[in-house]
Amino acid sequence: MKKLFSIAVLSVLVFSSFSLKNKNALLGSWILQKDQLQHVLLFTNKHYSYTIYDLKGKKFYHTEGGTYSHNNSKLETILEFNSTDPGVMGKQTSITATATKKELKIDWPAAGSKWTRIDNGGGSLNATWRITGREQGGKMNTIQKSARKTIKIMTGDRFQWAAINTATGEFFGTGGGTYTFKDGRYTENIEFFSRDSSRVGISLNFEGKVEGNDWHHRGKSSKGDPIYEIWSKED
Repeated sequence: MKKLFSIAVLSVLVFSSFSLKNKNALLGSWILQKDQLQHVLLFTNKHYSYTIYDLKGKKFYHTEGGTYSHNNSKLETILEFNSTDPGVMGKQTSITATATKKELKIDWPAAGSKWTRIDNGGGSLNATWRITGREQGGKMNTIQKSARKTIKIMTGDRFQWAAINTATGEFFGTGGGTYTFKDGRYTENIEFFSRDSSRVGISLNFEGKVEGNDWHHRGKSSKGDPIYEIWSKED
């Protein structure tokens, strides 16, 4: 009896520990492959993005994203950008989404129901970031907060940037893929790029550091121009 009680207590403690560490079951990134297309979902604490692209064919098709909440298998989203239809900016959606460690079942429009987890979130960059500073002529210029902005949605090892205007619904461009961040080195591996498909397959290397809610990185852009930027946490 004592042994059974001990096992039961241990099970409760393990489950409680798992629940505390996984309050946001969607956190991280998920993939569904369909008709040679990659459908990828990214979730930070409060933002998400959904992107469709052909990695082999180096072709970008669509992206959308915004803010979300997830409670009792109910996923509610508010669109902040949509590359195909800017007129739906601000649209609210409520669908069912249940996640395990490896699988996500979600009624996401036009894609399918079963998604596979490709990272668990975590790490110092797992958040949504907004660019707040860019060096020009040796001087760091502050980029004021406004509806027109460039954000980066970062999970455990995937990233996506998007240039958008949340007031007008305008969409200016996006790119993304996988990344690594270790010992002050930040590397991006580009898997899709809406403006220029020739950038797909390129890896970009930066010096990087996180100080409080600011992320500094310095290196060269995909065009080869030197850059030094500061990004600040949005969530």
